[in-house]
Amino acid sequence: MTGSARSRADGPAAGPDGPDRWYGRLKAYEGRSAAESGHGRDPVNAPMIRHWCEAIGDTHPAYAGPGAIAPPTMLQAWTMGGLAGHATRSEAYDELLALLDDAGCTSVVATDCEQEYLRPLRPGDEITFDAVIESVSDRKTTKLGAGYFVTTRMDIRAGGELAGTHRFRILKYRPAKRRPTATPAARGRGAAPPARPRPVVNRDNAGFWEGVARRRLLIQRCGACGTLRFPWLPGCGACGSPEWDTVEASGEGTVYSYVVMHHPPFPAFAPPDGASGGASPYAVALVELVEGVRIISNVVGVPHRAVRIGMPVRLEFQRVDEDLELPVFRALESAALAAPEGGEG
Repeated sequence: MTGSARSRADGPAAGPDGPDRWYGRLKAYEGRSAAESGHGRDPVNAPMIRHWCEAIGDTHPAYAGPGAIAPPTMLQAWTMGGLAGHATRSEAYDELLALLDDAGCTSVVATDCEQEYLRPLRPGDEITFDAVIESVSDRKTTKLGAGYFVTTRMDIRAGGELAGTHRFRILKYRPAKRRPTATPAARGRGAAPPARPRPVVNRDNAGFWEGVARRRLLIQRCGACGTLRFPWLPGCGACGSPEWDTVEASGEGTVYSYVVMHHPPFPAFAPPDGASGGASPYAVALVELVEGVRIISNVVGVPHRAVRIGMPVRLEFQRVDEDLELPVFRALESAALAAPEGGEG
């Protein structure tokens, strides 16, 4: 019996919002193949490595010249099937996705991936891979809606030797019904505005946000070669060392580049200077700190039209609500006085 026939027999209550009679069927797909005997569309090659490094801004010498290796984080790039996809995807994986669709989980969002690197890849390596459905979670309820997390693991080989693994996790879910958003008048003048979404904090950047909570802007410093890096990363892009400590930024910098944001009013993102209603436009800048690293933040203290490349700015911390403080950059008084009035920047 197919998944769709079984779902109709169980009725609507069998979906992710009712009694979870689906989980046993979904769990049965664990360990089954998701892709078999796949081949990379191209061998590992120097042009793709060069384009990747230029796009990422990675100048590590190991990725160029004789004896070059591919950046480890390119692992998935050698297995991607392009717009046509892979002909090696298994029937079992398609059946699993169809069963989830039948359960009402018609929406999908990628949630995370994990990679493990076992040996370097070099130009000329021919890539093969197999994938397995590693796990299917029991039903989870999220803000997006109720559904199931599906994890696949791809084993990637070069010349028949295991070179790395790639785990990819998606959430297949039934979209939650959204409540109508109340207008400002309906909320009342005294009602608190919607809370701003929280920044994503993980094991790689938790130290940065702990510093912000103490009103300190911390920059990572490689423990091997001393290179400063921002944003925070698990390893040094210059020498590859995983060892690091931090230095505190002085807070002085200049506007390296900027954009002016225009969007409909959104109360959760009221402008940095506290204007009401979440109105736009406002300036978002790439600020180059005197330490040599760059950070994206808001420029405050001047109208958006007055922001200019090269404008000196100074760090300050802005409390968004009782639980969240963010680093922003205030234009220095001399720069604000010199900024021209008039049209858009």
